[in-house]
This record gives sequence, structure tokens and C-alpha cells, in this order.
Amino acid sequence: MFFSSFRKPRSEQKRPEPRIPDGIRLYVIGDVHGRDDLLDVLCGTIEKDMTATPCGRANIVFLGDYIDRGLQSAEVVERIVSGRTPAPVVALRGNHEAILLQFLEDENVLDSWRRYGAMETLLSYGVDVKEVLRGRRFDAARAELREKLPLAHLRFFEDTELSWSLGDYFFCHAGCRPNVPLARQQEGDLLWIREEFLDFTGSWDKVIVHGHTPAPEPEALPHRINLDTGAYATGRLTCLVLEDSTRRFLST
Repeated sequence: MFFSSFRKPRSEQKRPEPRIPDGIRLYVIGDVHGRDDLLDVLCGTIEKDMTATPCGRANIVFLGDYIDRGLQSAEVVERIVSGRTPAPVVALRGNHEAILLQFLEDENVLDSWRRYGAMETLLSYGVDVKEVLRGRRFDAARAELREKLPLAHLRFFEDTELSWSLGDYFFCHAGCRPNVPLARQQEGDLLWIREEFLDFTGSWDKVIVHGHTPAPEPEALPHRINLDTGAYATGRLTCLVLEDSTRRFLST
């Protein structure tokens, strides 16, 4: 009788496998960074996967950083806003989209933005960057981008979410501040955090799915999954497929 009623301490009990609600499949895509060529291939792979293994409902979740570094930032955004994806989209904001929105209000932001991808984004929208490359006329570049940026693209950037959650998973761009409830995470951390989050080995209420920090392979840890595989430089754009309690990966 004693042994049949024995229970392991809570700390020793195996936690149930994280899952999403029945009948739903999520395709979660890491940082695209202006590589519409790779996104086109990945969308084709997702479409084939949906045909091969039908599901009740599918959604694509983008973890942000659609723009900068790659040469096709405008094309990436146009693909999403025009609905040329295999399933409806949940679009999260990355730190690069946040900077673009800041630049539209303050041309001085370009002094730092141009060092990590702004030139490619401006060129993709047809902005003349000759003076910007010399460190001049940031105001003219801002005015030209505001003129040439399609309204649908501006609304897309403005409407991106800082985070999203479904089932036992929490989705954001960069990560979360340790020891802060997920519902109270701040924008700066959701878009920018690195070491404090990456070095944290504790647990969360949900598994954090993020990008922002490139890795050679997708990182699948008990408490977080990193999907940024440096697509703009490596040619590898990664997608996590979540269904019930299963996980698998697709990539270019």
C-alpha cells in the first residue's frame, strides 16, 4: 500500500510534452532578411507538406526581420501583404521593422541603421542612396522612402505584433526577460534581448520560439527554440512545424 500511493516530488515529475490545440498546424518561419528567393522556395515546400499531410487548419507565423541585409526586402513584404503564402499569416515585429518605423519619424536613425542593412531595404523600395553612402542627406532619403513605400507595406509594418501565443508556445522575435511573466514582457526585450535570455537555463510557463540570433542549425532546447539560421548569408531559411505535441523542421 505504501508503494502504490507513493508519488515523485513535483520537481522530479516529467512535464507533459508541449502542444498546440488539436486540429491546428503552425509553420513558424525565422528571420527572412530580404531573401524572397528563399521564402519562395520555403512557401513551395510548405504547400507540398500541406498537400501530403492535410490538417484541419494551418497558419504561418513569421518571427520578424523581413527586411534588411538581403536585396529583396520589398518583395518579401509584398508577398505577405498580397496573400501569396500557402496559409494565413501571423506577422510578428522584428527589431529591423521597429527601426524602419523609427526612421520614418526621425531621419537621424539612419546613421546607425545604415550599418546593418538599411541600404538594401532602401534600394529595394527605389530610394536613391548615393548621398546616404556619404553620410549625408538622411532627410531626403526619409522623404523619398515615405513617398515610395506602399501604404499596404506601411500598414503591415505598423500592424505587426510584438508577441503571440498558442497552446504551450510563446512566439516573439528576440526572446524574453528571465523571471518576468510572459504577459509583462517589455517591447525592448521582445525585439532586442540576447545574452540574458540565451544564457538562461531556467523554465518558462511556455516554450519560447524566437529568432534574432543566428545559429548554424535550429536550436531546440527544453525551454526555447531558435529558428534564425542566418538566411541572408547562409541560404538556409528555417521553418518549425508544430502540430499537437509534435515538432519537425523544414528548410531551404
